[in-house]
Amino acid sequence: MCVLSKINNYYRKYNAERIIQGDILREVKFRDWEWDTRKNDVIIYEKKLPYLAILTQDCDLEQDNKNRITTSAKNQDKFLQSILVCPAYGWEDFIRGDHLADYSLKMEMISSSDQKKKIKKQQVPRYHYLEEDLENQIPPLVIDFKHYYTLPVEFLRHIYKEHYAYSMEELFRESLSQRFSFYLSRIGLPEIIKS
Repeated sequence: MCVLSKINNYYRKYNAERIIQGDILREVKFRDWEWDTRKNDVIIYEKKLPYLAILTQDCDLEQDNKNRITTSAKNQDKFLQSILVCPAYGWEDFIRGDHLADYSLKMEMISSSDQKKKIKKQQVPRYHYLEEDLENQIPPLVIDFKHYYTLPVEFLRHIYKEHYAYSMEELFRESLSQRFSFYLSRIGLPEIIKS
């Protein structure tokens, strides 16, 4: 039998000293904000995500890291201001529509076994399913491409080692990145009503 790849798992643990595309961080707290129209002012609150996936391209993350640790750098044109991340929700909470209950939001229940199967097979463009890995204590997770954040680089660098859980193997992180890009670049066509 011909072996084309040495990838034999969805995930691996890196001992990298930097943030890598496809990293999964656990139990991340950060400050979010929204506009309060009644008070005509900003409300700042703490948000806690059980898991989040790093989506920023790895070449940009690597260049940012090199530029930050090189004291002799002539300029900082490789610095990133923020890193793109997507929350990953537990599968069971997600299919019940309870994954955002902490924020008083009720989401759509996924009750059809056909719909669950399609999500798990990456056939629903809005969602990306992350396989479980019981050996490494990784639960099944779902990313909803409508939910994403940018978090400051220095914040993520500060919390990285404490919250790092595992990383997706390269092919799986590339699949996630490609699917996210496709979802964000879709074109919403108007419904034309003929009279």
